[in-house]
Amino acid sequence: MKILVDVMGGDNAPDAAVIGALDAAKSFSDLSVTMIGDEDAIHEAAAKAGRMEELESVGIVHTAEVITMEDPALSIVRVKTESSMAVGLRMLSEGRGDAFISAGNTGALHAGSSLIVRRIRGIQRSAIATVLPFARPVLLIDSGANIEVEPSYLRQFAIMGSIYMSHIFGIQNPEVGLLNNGTESTKGTKKLIEAHELLEADESINFVGNVEGKEVPLGRCDVIVTDGFTGNVFLKLTEGLGSFLLSKLKECFYENIITKASALLLHGSLKKMKNSFSVSEYGGAPLLGLSKPVIKAHGSSDARAFTMAIRRAADFADTGITVEIAKWIEEDHSRKESMREAGANSAEAAEESGESFESADDKAIFSADAEMPKT
Repeated sequence: MKILVDVMGGDNAPDAAVIGALDAAKSFSDLSVTMIGDEDAIHEAAAKAGRMEELESVGIVHTAEVITMEDPALSIVRVKTESSMAVGLRMLSEGRGDAFISAGNTGALHAGSSLIVRRIRGIQRSAIATVLPFARPVLLIDSGANIEVEPSYLRQFAIMGSIYMSHIFGIQNPEVGLLNNGTESTKGTKKLIEAHELLEADESINFVGNVEGKEVPLGRCDVIVTDGFTGNVFLKLTEGLGSFLLSKLKECFYENIITKASALLLHGSLKKMKNSFSVSEYGGAPLLGLSKPVIKAHGSSDARAFTMAIRRAADFADTGITVEIAKWIEEDHSRKESMREAGANSAEAAEESGESFESADDKAIFSADAEMPKT
């Protein structure tokens, strides 16, 4: 299996991505890794780590341009078409790789993936799906791709998240919650109230209702659905809170000789707890709803995080989740067609025929998307 890695994206580029890719090539004999980025920078990073000879074990595709964190989302298809991210997505689209990884600009990755790799036909928006290590694993979707959403997007996120948790964790009929500021069905914005109605009415979703933020870490559900803005804030708060609690715990154990001795006895458990909050262990999160596997690595990913992201990308490509999502979309479309023919739901038929756009950039992205042939 061939994994494509954008080594120019992220806070620690290119060093972390280069070393992570070399470690993956050494550790995973079943994978072929190709690094995409400035060849001189790749060589410099490998030389700095004393690993120049290992470059022979990976492929390198040279690109001169880089998508920065400040670049507009559409720059990937309008200005920086030869950037490492754009080239990697084109290679994936053309079948020259089985999965693509980037820790770069999330907006550009989302836009580029939708316009170059293409979404599964019928999926309104792809979404970033991040597994959180709580009382039971919880999938947060969306965790950063779509700043604003429509209720129908949230319904599709719920389905995609359920399919993901079923395949990856073997959970039968995953429980889905809608992140909100109260558990009552009347709480939240107008869109959240409408989304609640859609989720509750859908028999293919095991919907448990609105879920408050404080309930998520306690195992309230398997999938938590929200917009990308709220999801990203929730995700980063979780990471920050985890770091804060670990630092306070460390202070407690360093108070005196007795607590230090206790720390030695609990060393293994404390290390396991620390790892559960580490982005290096997560590796990366897939953009569900795309026709081919694209993994968003954390912006602050270190070398181990990239290594884990490469493994996760390969595992994700093997799951058949994309096929399952496409199958559900086809069946859902058939159900709606039957309802239309029976005249049972004209409002839902109208929803099926159009999409809403929340910003000028979104309108440009998805208007362009509609003009291009679907994958």
